[in-house]
Amino acid sequence: MSKKAFRIEKDSMGELEVPEDALWGAQTQRAVDNFPISGLPMPRQFIEALGLVKWAAAGANSELGLLKSEIAAAIQKTALLVSEGGYDEHFPIDVFQTGSGTSSNMNANEVISHLATAELGADVHPNDHVNMSQSSNDVIPTCVHVSAAISIQKKLLPALQHLAGVLEAKADETRDVVKTGRTHLMDAMPVTLGQELDGWRAQIDHATERLNDTMKRLVALAQGGTAVGTGINAHPRFGEKVAALLSEQAGVPFTSAESRFEGLSSQDAAVETSGQLRVLAVSLTKIANDLRWMNSGPLAGIGEIALPALQPGSSIMPGKVNPVIPEAVAMVCAQVVGNDATIAMGGQSGNFQLNVMLPVVAYNLLQSIELLANASRCLADKAIAGFTVNLDNINRALYRNPILVTALNPVIGYEKGAAVAKAAYKQGRPVKDVAREMTDLTDEELDRLLDPAELTEGGIKH
Repeated sequence: MSKKAFRIEKDSMGELEVPEDALWGAQTQRAVDNFPISGLPMPRQFIEALGLVKWAAAGANSELGLLKSEIAAAIQKTALLVSEGGYDEHFPIDVFQTGSGTSSNMNANEVISHLATAELGADVHPNDHVNMSQSSNDVIPTCVHVSAAISIQKKLLPALQHLAGVLEAKADETRDVVKTGRTHLMDAMPVTLGQELDGWRAQIDHATERLNDTMKRLVALAQGGTAVGTGINAHPRFGEKVAALLSEQAGVPFTSAESRFEGLSSQDAAVETSGQLRVLAVSLTKIANDLRWMNSGPLAGIGEIALPALQPGSSIMPGKVNPVIPEAVAMVCAQVVGNDATIAMGGQSGNFQLNVMLPVVAYNLLQSIELLANASRCLADKAIAGFTVNLDNINRALYRNPILVTALNPVIGYEKGAAVAKAAYKQGRPVKDVAREMTDLTDEELDRLLDPAELTEGGIKH
């Protein structure tokens, strides 16, 4: 086997070997050597944000007369290629690295410098040119916000809109299906299946509203704060120009943070965003679990609906089909709740002028957004849109439900109603039949008072 070829690179700490075909330099290589921890590189969405920030920074420096136009053009061209995913294999640094993300910032500086130098045919320096007017301390917090905001706007919010639309359509389709309501997993007053699904739809709509509100703070960027928030070595208008250029390029309304000291030292907006993702995960867990219960059976469970049969459910029990999509969604939600705990701990780790758990905050936040977006579409398309209703099972339980007697309370009183319910349950007979024997109500009155469809509309029936 041939020996792998290396070249010699150097930085302020000296010389070291770098793989010959690597686009990175000495500082990236030191990080690769120092952090062989998880094998998890920074997410694609984060590399996209790094490329966009470097593109915008070069543009801002050029507009401010700080960077020669030809150097800026070379940086911008190659930074966009990085953003678009053309060089992801040259971003190998582990998530568990220096807490400021300095290694990832220098990784981007070195790769873009290498590519821009080849593009221009003249030296483009990673620090002096690509990193001009920047520090890792404002670049990485900015990238956390940029990557999360783009992912939410372009992936998660459309997925939630799609899920809400599917739920609304299914609720309309099942608006006349009356079923037994359940509280404490016990029989309760009737609802329609459409009403049940509309409750789920409202949960998703509210998740969307929460995320849109959070986006107001997530789009505020720390860029321009440089090392400690004061903006040392950057033009006073640099941060605003970067935000404006990013808005134009990404289609997200980024702004310059009101306080860059907050932007560097805290990750409150990321923690808030993660909290809203956790709420969404809780909502999806409720929906997934309801679907699993309603689908349970086919003989010994509730069996109100039949989810689409997607794959065999057992390696030993022929014919068994499981609710695989709701189960997958529930696991996604568990992961998101765990990610939120990690992000909360990361957010606590702002020491004076800098948060020092930025990479792990970014990794978990972006994973949560990605998982929830994909899970929402799967739940909509592979579970909710295609489930069928088992009317026989629904009606069999509905008309024997002793809790229907609740509708008679205003007429016969709670105590008499309880006696009727107990007798109906003990005898295994419909409430209507037992009430006919135990009360003075006529058949016409019982038919009117105990009509399950009427009972889903609420109010007192006189």
